[in-house]
Amino acid sequence: MGKTLYLLSNGELKRKDNTLFIARENENPKFLPVETLDEINIFGEVDFNKSLLEFISQKEVILHFYNHYGYYVGSFYPREHLNSGAVILAQAAYYMNAAKRIEIASSFVTGAIDNMKRVMEYYQRRAMVEIEDIVDALDTYSERAHQCEDVSELMGIEGNSREKYYEFFDRAVKDDAFKMVNRIRRPPSNRMNALISFLNTMCYTLALSQIYRTHLDPRIGFLHETNFRRFSLNLDVAEIFKPILVDRLIFSLINKREIQDKHFEKQSGGGIYLSDSGREIVLRAWEGRLNETIEHPTLGRKVSYRGLVRMEIYKLQKHIMENIKYVPYASRW
Repeated sequence: MGKTLYLLSNGELKRKDNTLFIARENENPKFLPVETLDEINIFGEVDFNKSLLEFISQKEVILHFYNHYGYYVGSFYPREHLNSGAVILAQAAYYMNAAKRIEIASSFVTGAIDNMKRVMEYYQRRAMVEIEDIVDALDTYSERAHQCEDVSELMGIEGNSREKYYEFFDRAVKDDAFKMVNRIRRPPSNRMNALISFLNTMCYTLALSQIYRTHLDPRIGFLHETNFRRFSLNLDVAEIFKPILVDRLIFSLINKREIQDKHFEKQSGGGIYLSDSGREIVLRAWEGRLNETIEHPTLGRKVSYRGLVRMEIYKLQKHIMENIKYVPYASRW
């Protein structure tokens, strides 16, 4: 599996043979072989020329762009080298079939809820946090999701379950500087909201990059509507992994005091966002998390979390093409 290159400040992206580097004044460049890359995440203003863009495209490296606040702007998606007409037709047919679509969509919701419960149970064992009321509510939402026959209603269940789950955050985090109170997305109203929004975005682009390595089309989702937004399947897949990748990382960063209130700044529009130094801390931890390995329960070997996301998409592809039942990944710790 490849890695991610993060460009966090202004400069010029350049090529030397089969390596890339960012050129800045008074700084020694660090070269990274293109063959090791899956994606490049670009924050701020970065210059590159057409020939470099063509080179990156040939090497099938995806570029993700973010604005000054860390909001996702868009992606440069290289030519769709793995797209298969048969797979796309089958994927579209599943989307158009109400029963098949709701079956997949409900799996994303129930899979996300299962992993929310695993995260809470993990911290309950360590900090004796009260979670029974939240677990009971999530169990009810999960049961309703299994019985749901309408995707819009299912989206409501997903939203309600996540809002209930977010009540756990203020119980688990003892630092008053990171109390969330309410989930407010744009603009983030406090430091916890800023962390959640930023890392959720990273999870969405991670899923997008891994979908590109399969035959599935990221424009055809099942839980999130396929409409005028460019991508939706990555939003579906990310639901399963946000609790175990995003939320656990947030708790770790705060509890170990690796991220503190000094790593945030208030912008003129009223929102609170990670500073440049805070963003670098979070992204280093994020990349480290993706490269961590776990023992896979059925393969009998270690798999990175990045690889786990791609394997989840392959499972979905097998469900669509071979009618092998799709069972979303559930964390085992």
